[in-house]
Amino acid sequence: MFKKVVVGISGGVDSAVSAFLLRENGYKVLGVFMKNWDEFDEMGRCSGEQDLLDAEYTCNKLGIELRQVNYVKEYWNSVFTNFLEDYERGLTPNPDILCNKHIKFDLFHKHALERLGYDAIATGHYAKTNFGPFLENYEESEDVHLLIPKDTFKDQTFFLSGIRRETLRRTMFPLGNYLKSEVKEIAKRCGLERLTQKKESTGICFVGNRDFKEFIKEYIASKPGDFVDIDSNMVVGHHTAKV
Repeated sequence: MFKKVVVGISGGVDSAVSAFLLRENGYKVLGVFMKNWDEFDEMGRCSGEQDLLDAEYTCNKLGIELRQVNYVKEYWNSVFTNFLEDYERGLTPNPDILCNKHIKFDLFHKHALERLGYDAIATGHYAKTNFGPFLENYEESEDVHLLIPKDTFKDQTFFLSGIRRETLRRTMFPLGNYLKSEVKEIAKRCGLERLTQKKESTGICFVGNRDFKEFIKEYIASKPGDFVDIDSNMVVGHHTAKV
């Protein structure tokens, strides 16, 4: 039923191995690199340039086509603006959830299925659904459920919690039954050992290696205040920006 799959290639080992597993299981695979943020680090280099080079390296090694899509404007409007608004209100925003909801599993999903005419998308997230890692258990009449992956330490289901069920129905998570250590071993066996040495992408993507307080000052004015113990009502510290 699902023969053609678009996989989001980020330049990391997880999406690379996902693409490899899809190819090995007989799917026609197209890689797509998403540019979501237009920023330069302190050295004047675009932080996404190396990721794109690694994505190209991956697809060349695997023998699959790579295309690019630019969602910088949409990311700013749907993710970053909401992040700033929530932060200013004293909330703790999670841009990864917003990015998955509005960009990867909405715009990218629609691009793959509606514009490119593919059957499903796949990502390198550590998650599972009841339809199986390759939608092999897909049933038109059944509802889809997001499930905990084999690697509970790398579990990313929380970050996927905002995805619409209709989108999840046509999404593959090839790494759902693998541990991170197993994924790295697969990468070594298929000639992608270089990616196993790459540093894990953690934290807020648009902040990068910069100090968060310095970064947020560019968008929100500092509002000094106190940290107050809610039980004793005592001031236990001070902050320079609204948190």
